[in-house]
Amino acid sequence: MNAPITALYGAGAGVLLLFLSWLVVGARRRYGTGLGTGTEPALTRAVRVHGNFIEYTPLALLLLLLAELNGLPAPFLHAAGALLLACRVLHAWGLTGSSGRSFGRYYGTAGTWLVILALSLALPYAIWR
Repeated sequence: MNAPITALYGAGAGVLLLFLSWLVVGARRRYGTGLGTGTEPALTRAVRVHGNFIEYTPLALLLLLLAELNGLPAPFLHAAGALLLACRVLHAWGLTGSSGRSFGRYYGTAGTWLVILALSLALPYAIWR
């Protein structure tokens, strides 16, 4: 059974994960910190951007896969996948710039939660229809 829509957004998430990892490695080298975050706020933010991506994205992609395998409409799946990636980029951009409130951090988080909620609510519908 194929899941090309999830594969598309999973591939995008993979590239974004590698980019965020590269930022952490660069910050570690810049500040000479091999483990942990040390005392440098920019390194702490880079680690949290990466960590936040890891905390939310796998579940969202799993829900997207389950939705696709259970026959939810392609436009809905593409909307969820595109919004997920856009919001993860928005969150990363917002948190990288500031550990406080920011447009990107707020709307990136809200959009990610919306995708997870929409997929979580749509799945029972897909199963019981």
